Amino acid sequence: MNSEQESSMAKNRPWLTIIGIGEDGRAGLSPAARAGLDQAELVIGGARHLDLAAPLAAQTLTWPSPFVDGYAIVLARRGQPTCVLATGDPFHYGIGAELARLFPVEEIACFPQASAFSLAAARLGWSLPDCDCVSLHGRALERIIPHLQPGARILALSWDGSTPGKLADLLKARGFGASMITVCEAMGGPRERIRRAVAAEFAIAEIDPLNTVAIEAVAASAARVVTLAPGLPDAFFENDGQLTKAEIRALTLAALAPKAGELLWDIGAGAGSIGIEWCLRHPRNRCIGIEERCGRAERARRNALELGATSLDIRTGRAPEALADLSAPDAIFIGGGASEAGVFDAAWAALKSGGRLAINGVTLETEMLLGALYAQHGGTMRRLAVSRLEPVGGMHGWRAAMPVTQWVVAKP
Repeated sequence: MNSEQESSMAKNRPWLTIIGIGEDGRAGLSPAARAGLDQAELVIGGARHLDLAAPLAAQTLTWPSPFVDGYAIVLARRGQPTCVLATGDPFHYGIGAELARLFPVEEIACFPQASAFSLAAARLGWSLPDCDCVSLHGRALERIIPHLQPGARILALSWDGSTPGKLADLLKARGFGASMITVCEAMGGPRERIRRAVAAEFAIAEIDPLNTVAIEAVAASAARVVTLAPGLPDAFFENDGQLTKAEIRALTLAALAPKAGELLWDIGAGAGSIGIEWCLRHPRNRCIGIEERCGRAERARRNALELGATSLDIRTGRAPEALADLSAPDAIFIGGGASEAGVFDAAWAALKSGGRLAINGVTLETEMLLGALYAQHGGTMRRLAVSRLEPVGGMHGWRAAMPVTQWVVAKP
């Protein structure tokens, strides 16, 4: 074996140890985890992690702020025995996945412990696969809204001691005030405490910052539930009239055919309804909405938070200029501005191969444009007409909405 091969093998041997540590500290670590900890020349972790792992013979370093600065420190030590401490399971909403993006997995040895979700499920006697697990640590509280379904069991990682009270307020506001909230604090150690309260009467105080919240969702008859099918009620969206109505919205989502983890561009976002419903189809779906009017852009952001679509990114700007330098989309919806010069060309050029594009038009001019695009690129066209029953004096009659011409095409 030559020196180059030896060097390559040495580089690929585990030098980075990632250890999940619980509230029981060093005593809860396996022999292999303790060996990795003791053999490290540098141990990096939060101040709490370092205290839990004490005594330590190695040099220690508190993870810096901002958090990303710590990755450069680990990168600079490649090949030298280094240990990173994390909470519980480092690959469940933890630092493990980020470090695995920087180094081959062959260079990493990881020793996880039970995650906060596993500990909470064990305390409550819940089946973990039947629970919705959500992280609110460093993330918007509204991420929990799509999970608020009647009868749901939800486990949520808290940002700090104020999170349970904020969740109780959110539950009350959305008609889930009868839900039971269980606050699990500092699980697995001497400070562990489990307390319960109904959301409407929540008064638990002095909550440990290290807590996980369990929710047994109970919905009132008028609860505001984000249902699973596309075509949410129009009343769910604050709007100034610039709104793709529920029936057309459902058909448009079907035409866009969202898949898990895909990115949509919503050009002419208006109230944001198409982008919001795209994001609600799967937790990993993302949308960039382009809206040139500031008031509408702010309204779309409010709608997104109200419905828990926290992965909708509204950009204020005018297409096609606002499309420059955006990540390439898997699908594009043009609900406004399709007839503006350069909008279709810029969108079509950016769309990934195999991606879907849908344009809805209500004017004759847009319909003529769609006819020309259909002749050039193929795809499918359909006219969508919806009538709704409305009062007519003391009786009722059908009131027709403006018909929508829809062109859908997949890019070769």
